[in-house]
Amino acid sequence: MKARLIGRTGVEVSALGFGGAPIGNLYTPLDDAQAYATVDAAWHAGVRYYDTAPHYGLGLSERRLGAALAGRPRAEFTLSTKVGRLLEPHPAPTGSDLAAGGFAVADTLVRRPDYSRDGVLRSLESSLRRLRVDRVDIVYVHDPEDHMDTVLGQALPALVDLRDQGAVGAIGVGANTVGALVRIVEESDVDTVMVAGRWTLLDRTARPLLDVCAGRGVSVVAAAPFNSGLLSTPIPPDDATFDYGPAPDEVLRRAHRLARVCAGHGVLLPHAAVRFPLRSPEVACVVAGFRSPAEVRSAAAWATTELPDAAWADVDAVAEEPRG
Repeated sequence: MKARLIGRTGVEVSALGFGGAPIGNLYTPLDDAQAYATVDAAWHAGVRYYDTAPHYGLGLSERRLGAALAGRPRAEFTLSTKVGRLLEPHPAPTGSDLAAGGFAVADTLVRRPDYSRDGVLRSLESSLRRLRVDRVDIVYVHDPEDHMDTVLGQALPALVDLRDQGAVGAIGVGANTVGALVRIVEESDVDTVMVAGRWTLLDRTARPLLDVCAGRGVSVVAAAPFNSGLLSTPIPPDDATFDYGPAPDEVLRRAHRLARVCAGHGVLLPHAAVRFPLRSPEVACVVAGFRSPAEVRSAAAWATTELPDAAWADVDAVAEEPRG
């Protein structure tokens, strides 16, 4: 598993990164034993970059990831988390976070957006406790779209100060909207951006972002390569999800065509999905979420095995056809 540098920093990430949302009980519950076994499988497969956030399971992902990595040499892995949401006691819990946040956990806590300098520092301090570490390597501002002025005026300057002090190795922003990330790259001093679901085999709308990042020496972390599950199986089912909802008919048809093209070259659709972002020099790594050791082992094999040029040519021809 090759390592790549983040921007102009000394922070390294493995080609495949471990996304921590599923071990925070995204949509369905996962017990501690399976969560820890999944992290262990990632480690043994060569994954050395682990990403999480307070949002994931109201802190559960951070707690589980911290426990699972506690016995590993700290210098041998890269860890990132996110700021922008503070976790506070819920004044009127309903019993579950599924409706409000999408995680199968008790809603004893509630997320409060806070992109102020103080909110950033408080969020990071709480994350460090949950992760059982004294520092993280990368800090992202999470979902900045509705708070751009505060993010640019307070959150990112606070992270720049932490980076300049050596408290963190690299800083960035994570979102699934390209426009917000382009603006942040153009107007701030970030080292990396995490774009979710917009630089994938099927959705390539982040091309302008990659171009801007290339010009400024900013690394791209491509998250959600399976587009919320649509590209995660060799043949997408008719009830597949795309961008956290039912896949539209046109999108599903295109995914089926991609699957047939891949099969014609003896390649699985999810293999192409994992490899696609890594073809771009602007992309430092691809981050996917995993629920089981088997999922990790498959993705690690795909991340380190290139597709034939002929397969890429046919896949690209389908993916780049006019829509509609």
